[in-house]
Amino acid sequence: MLKVGLTGGIGAGKSEVSRLLVECGAVLIDADRIAREVVAPGTPGLAAVVEAFGPGVLTGDGALDRPKLGSIVFADPDKLAVLNSIVHPLVGARSRELEEAAAADAVVVHDVPLLTENGLAPLYDLVVVVDASPATQLDRLVRLRGMTEEDARARMAAQATREKRLEIADIVIDNDVPIERLRARVREVWSELVRRAQE
Repeated sequence: MLKVGLTGGIGAGKSEVSRLLVECGAVLIDADRIAREVVAPGTPGLAAVVEAFGPGVLTGDGALDRPKLGSIVFADPDKLAVLNSIVHPLVGARSRELEEAAAADAVVVHDVPLLTENGLAPLYDLVVVVDASPATQLDRLVRLRGMTEEDARARMAAQATREKRLEIADIVIDNDVPIERLRARVREVWSELVRRAQE
C-alpha cells in the first residue's frame, strides 16, 4: 500500500485532483468529508462542538451551521484551535479505519486540507501538493464558491503559506492550467504513484 497525502490551499483545486485520481483507481480518504460525518446530528463530535461554542452554531433542525461556525473560528486562532482539538482526533480515527479496509496493493490518497499546518507530512509515504497562485485561489473562492473577498482572504490567511506547502511536496501538481493539462498531469502522477506502490 502506498499512502499519499494530498493537500493544497483553499481554492487550489484539490477536490478536482482527488476526483481525477479516483477515476484513475485511487482509494480516496477525504478528511473534509469525514470531518462532516463526525459532527453529524446525534454524534458525540457535534455534542462536543455545541458544548464548546454554544447552541448558536446549530441550524433550526439541529445540524451544524458550518458557515456560522466558520465565521467564528476563522476570525480567532484560539477558537480554531479548540475546534481542531475536537474534530481532528475523530477524523484521524475514522481515516485509520478506512485505510485498514483498503487492499494491500492500493494507492490510498488522503485528501487533507491542513496537512501542512498540522505537520502531518511524516504520516505519508509521499506528499502531493496541488498548487495555484493566490490570485487564482481568490478568484475561485469568490466566483465559484460565492465568498466575499474579505472572507476568502481570511480563509487563505488562516492556512499555511504557499511556500510552506511547496517545502513539504514530493510531487507538485500545477493547477493554474486548463482542465485538459490538469488531467494529463494527474495521469502522469498516477503512473508514478502506481510504480512506487509496486516497489
